[in-house]
Amino acid sequence: MSVRKARAVWQGTGKDGTGQLTSDSGVLSSTPYSFKTRFEDEKGTNPEELIAAAHAGCFTMALAFQLQGAGFTPTELSTEAAVTLEKDGPGFKIAKSALTLRAQVPNIDKAKFDELAKAAKEGCPVSKLFNAEITLDATLG
Repeated sequence: MSVRKARAVWQGTGKDGTGQLTSDSGVLSSTPYSFKTRFEDEKGTNPEELIAAAHAGCFTMALAFQLQGAGFTPTELSTEAAVTLEKDGPGFKIAKSALTLRAQVPNIDKAKFDELAKAAKEGCPVSKLFNAEITLDATLG
């Protein structure tokens, strides 16, 4: 079992306050986040962006393992995850994560590619975490 940790520190109110995120790996080190980084265009990150990065990374790695297990070696797998945050009563919810994959995989047919991409989408640990719709637009080029 693997345990990964990150910490959030917040000062002030929800709308006017600011926070910093730090991960044990050091990739995030007092990285700023706030209402303005979440709902406006201020420089910094936000939970949805981090979830999108986690989902894109997890799915892409899962697909690489699916392809490897089936005897294929991708030249490149490029995935964007678009996480949708929407109003839910008095609060918000993550309603969707839309994965867009562009792949270069020599010697694979479209049906096998689609099968493996679907398995990766459903099997990636971050996908399993979501209680939201997950879509996949996969292009083999």
